[in-house]
Order: sequence, then C-alpha cells, then structure tokens
Amino acid sequence: MKRTILACLIISGALLSLGCSINKNKKEMTDQDNNPIFPKGDKLSNDWFTGNAFLTPLLAKDKNNEFAMGSVTFEEGARTNWHTHPKGQVLIVTEGEGFYQEKGKPAVNIKKGDVVNIPENVKHWHGASAKNKLVHIAITNYEGDTNVVWLEPVSDQDYKDVNK
Repeated sequence: MKRTILACLIISGALLSLGCSINKNKKEMTDQDNNPIFPKGDKLSNDWFTGNAFLTPLLAKDKNNEFAMGSVTFEEGARTNWHTHPKGQVLIVTEGEGFYQEKGKPAVNIKKGDVVNIPENVKHWHGASAKNKLVHIAITNYEGDTNVVWLEPVSDQDYKDVNK
C-alpha cells in the first residue's frame, strides 16, 4: 500500500512538473506572438491617414533598389486615404486584420500571412478593421522620384459599410 501511495505521489509530481513546463512554453509562445517583428515607428501624417498609423522605415530607395520598404502599423479604425502608386505596391500582412479595397470593387478582408499585389495606378486604400489593428510591410516601387500619389480620404460612411 505504501509503495502504491509513493508511486502515485511520484507520478503526480512528474505530471505537475510536466504541466508547469507545458504552461511555461505556452506562455513563451504567447509572449512571442505578441511581440511585433519591428518597432511601431513614428506617427504618420493625418494629411494622408485617418486615425493613428505609424511607420518604421526598413529600406530606402538606392542605386540597387527602385523601391522603399517599411512596416506600417494601423491602430483600430486607422486607414490610408485613397491613393495610387505609379509602379505598384506589395503589402505583406504580418499582424492583425484589416481591409484592402480598389475603387469600384468590394473591400477584401486581409489578415496575417496575406500578400496583396497592387498594380500600378490603381486607386485603392488599406488599413485596420474597426476592431483590430493591422501591421503590414509595404514595398513601394518608384517611378522617378514618385512612389505614391495621395488622394481624398475614405469617407467614414464607406469605412463603416466595410466593417459591417
């Protein structure tokens, strides 16, 4: 009987220890998932963005690269104005959920892991959903010294309709 009780205590201790180890690893994975790949960056101008959006520049145009690359963080409800790119843009969503919409087409839900290839001179906007932040890497090509043409803001009603 004493051996059975002792064996049960040893097994219980081992299971408890294993459980703590699993919980610790689960916590580490959760903490890792909550840490962004890049810092939030500097606030972007509300001349071109509605809400709070931030940029961390990653790579500037130079003699080897005809594009710029940056990590853009959109807080809940933040979005770009309508705009175009003379040589296109690629978005790689690294966190959160939001929308991408081309003028005259329905908005598309985008989330972590999605890649959006935006053709040249297509009027569009992108940003976070009303309830989630969105982080994406933007790779924007240049034509001469121009990589973006900013247009009018996305109306609050149009944004509200997308978030239904």
